Amino acid sequence: MSRVATEDDPRINTLRFLAVDMVEEAKSGHPGLPLGAAPMAYVLWDRFLRHNPANPAWPDRDRFVLSAGHGSALLYALLHLTGYDLPLEELKRFRRYGSRAPGHPEHGLTAGVEATTGPLGQGLAMAVGMCLAARYLASRFNRPGHKIVDHTTFVLCSDGDLMEGIGAEAASLAGTLKASPLIALYDDNHISLEGPTQLAFTEEVDRRFEAYGWRIAAVDDGNSVDAIDAALRRAASHPGAPWLLRVRTHIGYGSPRQDTKEAHGEPLGPEGTRQTKRKLGWPLEPPFLVPEEVRAHFRRALGRGRAWEEDWKARFEEYRRAFPELAHEFQRGHDERARAAWSPELPSFPPGEPIATRDASAAVLRAAAEQWPALVGGSADLAPSTKTYFDDLGDFSFEGACGRNLHFGVRENAMFGMLNGLALHGGVRPYGSTFLIFSDYARPALRLSALMRLPTLAVFTHDSIAVGEDGPTHEPVEQLAGLRAIPGFTVLRPADANEVTAAWRVALAQDGPVAFVLTRQKLPVLDSTRRPIADGVGKGAYVLEEAVPAPPQVVLVATGSEVHLALGARTALGEQGVRARVVSMPSWELFERQPPAYRASVLPAGIPRVTVEAASRLGWERYAGPAGEIVGLDRFGASAPGPVVYERLGFSVPRLVEAALRAIRAAGSPS
Repeated sequence: MSRVATEDDPRINTLRFLAVDMVEEAKSGHPGLPLGAAPMAYVLWDRFLRHNPANPAWPDRDRFVLSAGHGSALLYALLHLTGYDLPLEELKRFRRYGSRAPGHPEHGLTAGVEATTGPLGQGLAMAVGMCLAARYLASRFNRPGHKIVDHTTFVLCSDGDLMEGIGAEAASLAGTLKASPLIALYDDNHISLEGPTQLAFTEEVDRRFEAYGWRIAAVDDGNSVDAIDAALRRAASHPGAPWLLRVRTHIGYGSPRQDTKEAHGEPLGPEGTRQTKRKLGWPLEPPFLVPEEVRAHFRRALGRGRAWEEDWKARFEEYRRAFPELAHEFQRGHDERARAAWSPELPSFPPGEPIATRDASAAVLRAAAEQWPALVGGSADLAPSTKTYFDDLGDFSFEGACGRNLHFGVRENAMFGMLNGLALHGGVRPYGSTFLIFSDYARPALRLSALMRLPTLAVFTHDSIAVGEDGPTHEPVEQLAGLRAIPGFTVLRPADANEVTAAWRVALAQDGPVAFVLTRQKLPVLDSTRRPIADGVGKGAYVLEEAVPAPPQVVLVATGSEVHLALGARTALGEQGVRARVVSMPSWELFERQPPAYRASVLPAGIPRVTVEAASRLGWERYAGPAGEIVGLDRFGASAPGPVVYERLGFSVPRLVEAALRAIRAAGSPS
């Protein structure tokens, strides 16, 4: 029996063919998902999504994440039609250099794009993080009769999102925490890039998600607007757990390539486009057609959005009168300028008893958290070791969502993906922690943090071969180089407790992601009263100890625990009549942002240098210089007590002294 046409058909087909025409114009892209998923996207955006295209940053808007970011053309069509600042000319420049319609959605580039997606599974994790942020804020700020945080997170995901490990990690934790309101629309089209999903994905997704603790609704016909509407209404009216709406669609619907792998990531071609338009009853010309009735219908989102936001503003004013301190705190948490200007009271540490930098970090973070409730976070099941658990701040759970200790379980990638979602949501400043060695598990999410310039905080402990007995599987070597290679990512490896305090102060004012790299072993505490530690850490590197008398014959540059090794070498060199300067360099990235004159004052030209770090030598060439020495690692660690490993692998005062003398001889410096 033939299907009866409805008034929704031209609206859905407008979405479909804007996407198809984008891909054809670019001669590149993914037409399959937009053709199949357009009906569910239309129902969601037209009937359920509470948003204001005129103000994409309205705090109480619903969030929509396209986790299947390869279907970006569908999202751009939705944004353009509903009135976001994305003109049709930008759609015609899809995937072109400088376009606001890039190949995969980019947060901060395109108005209305809530998250940068494309690496599959990451969007699902970010959506879970957004939901957790909303639950935390609702629990903290809402009061009887005053609900100022009341919105839903929606995510559209694909088979690939659910195959990825990060998707499974995030979904598992979402079920455990009863993350709600969170609704995932699963584009169940049975096709991936290599062919039918049966090749590698035969599990019963419904049963898996039920086992996670999700509620399930199935839509057997992805073209049935009524069935999709009913499933969404059912999910929206029954919160208390996340929902998976499995929608059976057909990739490349209506095209000659329907239900084939070729529909996934290739243009339909001129003839394929014509055949698809004929089959779905769409005019062959012109391309990028938007009928006036369709435009007028979609643009009603502007009026609805304005009314929703105005109503929220009125309710917020009532809330402000009733709870002025809470209202101020809420606004402060959403104001990036207020966050950057915040100057908390943080502890300083007197010289004397050595202290591990992870323990110093715990004291500093605790002090900051007492002063700013927006700081929330936890660890990947390592809080007793990373020192990021605070007994009196409560555990985040379904019953106690205002608890500030998040338990992510052994899920490093999902943890940092969810931190990205927490940061994207706004109103919170999230941190997560694990051992530095396990940053490898989280690298894709860390990279997205930098790509989106999100103010996430990573606390990495157990920072070097000094971990000792656990052996090379747990001793990071190449991880520092890997983190430093990420553009826009700031790495801080403080040398003592007072550098930790300064590092946290810098990090809390940063716009982008920051990683702390901290020791398990105890380190001496530097006297901050006679050293420019706070200012120096903020500049990335500084003269910790000057040569006496100046000028120096050699400059020893170190980070973290190796700064103390450099100080010992300075003393030993002095006993031989060699004048050495010690530079502490907790952050390459911050140092590179300084004016050339400052960098030259710290690392003067013409004076030989020796760098030392218990990690890969890679990258230190820029600071050692052509005649300098690099004391580092070109191998993995070993299992033995930390001090033994440290010395056997060459991290000792005698070796550093030898390196300094070689550098002086190579440079021909006078003694």
